[in-house]
Amino acid sequence: MAHLTPREYDRLERAIMDGRRIALVRQGRELVVVPLRLFLRDGREVIEARHPTTGDIITRAIEDLEAVEIVP
Repeated sequence: MAHLTPREYDRLERAIMDGRRIALVRQGRELVVVPLRLFLRDGREVIEARHPTTGDIITRAIEDLEAVEIVP
């Protein structure tokens, strides 16, 4: 379960504004995506992102992730 600090939220929000890639780690698998927005759905924080190769929209609840990393 990912627990983001205020600094990590700031970095995630900056990545969204700048269109920078992030890595989402879930069940030991890493997925690199371009974040589009951060929002609440049913009381859970959710990241909506686009897969950079296929263009598919992906949504993941932050609490279901093991880690969220900004790709340098």
